[in-house]
Amino acid sequence: MVSVIRAFMDMESCRYYIDELYSQDTQKCLDAIVCLKNSVIGSNRQKGSVIAQGVVPRLVQLLSDTSLPLEVRRETAVTLGSLAKGTDAHIKQLIDVNVVPLLLNSVMSSDDLKLTEACLRCICSVFRHPSAPVDLIFTDCHLLSHLLTLTMQSITNQICVTTIFSCSCKRFEQQHALCDRGIVPTLAALLCSPHSAVLMPTLLCLTNLTYENPKVSYTVITASFGGKSIPDLVVRLVERDRPTEMQLAAARALTNLHRAGALTAEDPKILYKTLPCLVCLCKKERPSHERVLAAETLAYLTEVDTELQRLASISNHLIPTLADLLHYQPENNNNLAQQETRIAQDMRQAAFRAFASLGANDEDIRKKIIETDSLMEHIVTGLQDPCPKVRLAAVRCLHSLSRSVQQLRTTFQDHSVWKPLMALLQNASDDILSVASSTLCNLLLEFSPSKEPILESGAVDLLCNLTKRPDPALRLNGIWALMNMAFQAEQKIKSQILNTLGTDQIFRLLSDPQVNVLMKTLGLLRNLLSTKPHIDYIMGLHGNQIMQAVILILEGNHSAEVKEQALCILANIADGDSAKDYIMSNEDVLKKLQDYMVFINGLFRDPRGWRRTLSRPDIRSGRVYVGGLSGGFNQRAL
Repeated sequence: MVSVIRAFMDMESCRYYIDELYSQDTQKCLDAIVCLKNSVIGSNRQKGSVIAQGVVPRLVQLLSDTSLPLEVRRETAVTLGSLAKGTDAHIKQLIDVNVVPLLLNSVMSSDDLKLTEACLRCICSVFRHPSAPVDLIFTDCHLLSHLLTLTMQSITNQICVTTIFSCSCKRFEQQHALCDRGIVPTLAALLCSPHSAVLMPTLLCLTNLTYENPKVSYTVITASFGGKSIPDLVVRLVERDRPTEMQLAAARALTNLHRAGALTAEDPKILYKTLPCLVCLCKKERPSHERVLAAETLAYLTEVDTELQRLASISNHLIPTLADLLHYQPENNNNLAQQETRIAQDMRQAAFRAFASLGANDEDIRKKIIETDSLMEHIVTGLQDPCPKVRLAAVRCLHSLSRSVQQLRTTFQDHSVWKPLMALLQNASDDILSVASSTLCNLLLEFSPSKEPILESGAVDLLCNLTKRPDPALRLNGIWALMNMAFQAEQKIKSQILNTLGTDQIFRLLSDPQVNVLMKTLGLLRNLLSTKPHIDYIMGLHGNQIMQAVILILEGNHSAEVKEQALCILANIADGDSAKDYIMSNEDVLKKLQDYMVFINGLFRDPRGWRRTLSRPDIRSGRVYVGGLSGGFNQRAL
């Protein structure tokens, strides 16, 4: 009730000058705009009150009227800019009245520097909104060129234009459009600016421009200004004498250049500058937002390179430093409760993502991570976190650690991680489901103690349903986990898999355009058809369909690796007592075997050599082949 009365009083207090906005007297109108501008500065409540009174359309009209004095249009643009610094709801209302096209048109048509700067500042504020129509700047190539030329006019223009471009650079086509219009040389020049206010948005623009874009990134590293390349200009900003927020921004830009393939992991700019900088900025004494961004950038930097993972893990006590992010406790302040909760969530997400990257490939690093105090408890809690981003980061960390055979047998069992993981798989979003099901593939390996309880909790139905999903990654994980589940399994489990999946679905998977799905389906059949009693039993129920599936593969246009798996299935069938009759009575299969004999003659001459090949463990690739001619195989998800 009090808020309603206060809003009414605010409306009444500014009514007198709002009415003057519609005056035909230019001076009265200008005075009203100035009063309006002063009233909304620094007050979101007053901004909301003014917008609610329908003033914005009048301001739009005043800005678009080129017959009015420049001072009126300048003050109007400044007032709109102040309104755009309000809440997301305020900005959305400005977007809805098409203020952005008007501002861009004013920038294109005006020769007045102050009006241009005011319009650019307003565009900057609006473009930070997720619904901002950023595509408008790409509808006219002359507009992009004009914006770039404006950077030569003032420092304000340099700040605003780079901010606008960084907000507009989110997709490949936008990155290429900016690159084609010549933004790279402009950024190279701005990197030499002595003003931090210019350098920061320039670095952000460079970061967004090169994100996962090799072509643009190669253009960037070949550009130079004053005889120095852009990477050389950027790496100067990582030095310790720079503000930490600038070090972080520069490290992010270099990280994106590396991940796009423009800078190698061995480049000194990455190895001796970027990596140590990010590790240092994760330290406890840094502000929470810097620690979060540094940890997330470090996770991205080290995600795929084993050597960077190894160096990071032994740098400056990084693993305990990251673990400290998980121990952040929100302050008991009602006014800041929501903000503190968000900070804690961001810290947990960043720590989990960094641990996931560091432990992606190296067993010793995984051991160090898991031995960190209470880490597994934090992961289990993270899997149940109310924030989806934290749950996703936690399951990614769990997936990375699940590549360790030793930890699957010990730590994972001690903490019963399969329980929250199975709960997470119920009604999860596709991104979480993809990583969680990949983790499940590893928990279903034959040496994992978690395999039995997972089976008892209804995993077969869940995985069979995954194989029917439109997302290829989910289909792959579903059939991959079923393949692991069937390895050396009891007959009742194999029958349950076959009955739940159904032969019709197996045929659909064998026709899948994704070759990995096809290979794992053949691996499932191979594991189902192992052990003589099981082979005879399954072939007695589904022999005709299985033989039809094998012939489908052998006659299809498939690679040698795919057809090899089909031949292994035949070898397993031939190992049965009664099942072998399905081969001997099938002329098509015998004809195919005769045709392939020339290729596999050497293997059949020395079956012991083949057996050694099939039973060779290969932990690095995550693959464990077990068995001889009638063996199946078990494989960890990567």
